[in-house]
Amino acid sequence: MRIYLVGGAVRDRLLCLPVDELDYVVVGASAEEMLRRGFTQVGKDFPVFLHPETKDEYALARTERKSAPGYHGFVVHAAPDVTLEQDLARRDLTINALAEDWDGRIIDPFGGVADLKARVLRHVSPAFVEDPVRILRVARFAARFAELGFHVADETMALMRDMVAAGEVDALVPERVWQEMAKALSESRPSLFFLVLRECGALARLLPELDRLFGVPQPAQWHPEIDTGVHVMLVVDTAARLSDAAEVRFAALCHDLGKGTTPPETWPRHHGHEERSVDLVTAVCDRFRVPKRFCELARITARYHGLVHRAAELRSTTLLAMFEGVDLFRRPGRLEQMLLACEADYRGRLGHEERAYPQAELVRRCARAARGLDLGSIAESAAEPRRIPDEIRRARLAAIGAACRRAGQPGAAD
Repeated sequence: MRIYLVGGAVRDRLLCLPVDELDYVVVGASAEEMLRRGFTQVGKDFPVFLHPETKDEYALARTERKSAPGYHGFVVHAAPDVTLEQDLARRDLTINALAEDWDGRIIDPFGGVADLKARVLRHVSPAFVEDPVRILRVARFAARFAELGFHVADETMALMRDMVAAGEVDALVPERVWQEMAKALSESRPSLFFLVLRECGALARLLPELDRLFGVPQPAQWHPEIDTGVHVMLVVDTAARLSDAAEVRFAALCHDLGKGTTPPETWPRHHGHEERSVDLVTAVCDRFRVPKRFCELARITARYHGLVHRAAELRSTTLLAMFEGVDLFRRPGRLEQMLLACEADYRGRLGHEERAYPQAELVRRCARAARGLDLGSIAESAAEPRRIPDEIRRARLAAIGAACRRAGQPGAAD
């Protein structure tokens, strides 16, 4: 029985990055022996065990054979006679097919160390084509390691295109697509995930609402980058700099989906794209079973981002309607998240990266005024109970108007 540290832990150590998880491969052991040593089995598709003290994962060395299309179509063989090299051979990328023994010696049968130095994401073997999830993982690693200068090897990109053409991507489980997308949104350059998927053709199959934005023009006076797809990629990366919350980044990604359905004869204008974006966000969320908090924030960002950009021009009634639409008075934190996504939209344009966004502070000021009222006193002063909602609304409008005037925006109050 021999134990090796494998995968991401070895890779990240060699890149001098923090190591979050320790995963081990056990060669020369059976499931029964692991159980006798006090390990707890947790794997259903193949034997994975938790260490009795550290709770780190220990997996028996295994091989995989393709038996059917899609993510689950594999026959797994785990036995004491499976070698370490056989186990590493089934992995996706050479930089993930590394192992380290207890003496600190690196085992590198597929050139992973050289690819780390060359900053290349390269598949281990032709068996890469057997698992469509690997396309998503390559795209995610491109996003994760973008700051280090990694790129996808030409031959790996060619394999990914072949997989898309063969329909492998169509067999992906929606929840797994979302799982990889959510992880990619948490990386420093999430745009690279979507750009790699677009380059191999997978984006058009998985997220056509986003793919069709590329090549759609916008007015150059507001969008020097012109191309809507390029703009959205700038926006999602700007959101990554402004917020660590994946839901803010998802909202930034989806805010302009409606521009992909604008009739070409009306380009570069996109009248009504906000409401069309809301419908498309709903469709994307339903397809991938996206968590509710992501969907709600993305929908309100799609609907209201144009209003936030014009905050200084809005009437108090419009601002209050927006506050009610985002559920400000029960969930104030959601407005702040929406404002971050709106700021990312504003600054995600060529030449706007460092520009101030005073619209957000004006909206915050008005929101604080509307939330800061003593509702109990307002209710007590109402002539009769049925008039309480009207009195509260009147007080909120007055508070918003006063906040606008204090901010030097008298035109925003009515």
